[in-house]
Amino acid sequence: MNQEIIALAEEAGSLLKKNQQTIGIAESSTGGLVSAHLLGIEGASAYFLGGSVIYTRFAGREFLGVTDEDMEGLRAATEPYARLNAKRVKTLLGSTWGVAETGATGPTGNRYGDAAGHTCIAVSGPVSKSITIETGHADRKNNMASFTHSTLDLLITCLKE
Repeated sequence: MNQEIIALAEEAGSLLKKNQQTIGIAESSTGGLVSAHLLGIEGASAYFLGGSVIYTRFAGREFLGVTDEDMEGLRAATEPYARLNAKRVKTLLGSTWGVAETGATGPTGNRYGDAAGHTCIAVSGPVSKSITIETGHADRKNNMASFTHSTLDLLITCLKE
């Protein structure tokens, strides 16, 4: 595991524990790395309620209950879609915070026309924010790490507000 990402996960876990808050994760292109890093922290059971890898539309429908009506006017790998998933996982788990990530790791782009290295991240909770990241490269593993880093960084920003 990347030491920078581990440090971010430790900071996020510490803030969640200190504030007695909980979190749920719905990630895609990170493939479970956000959840894995948060769960790698001692005491994770105090804040981590659950997570899922929402890699396909089928998974979004079955795990998050995102309907075709919910998706009307939306597409994956956008900030509105990330915000929908963050809110949905928060609601389903009854957590203080919901976090979602959706993008294209590479080596090619996704079917929606986004280039490899594109992701959208959202946090839903007492503070809600979303961002779009473009790494500019097609290296799948590096993009997964970069997306994980950015997701934890945005979470920490929200936890500190």
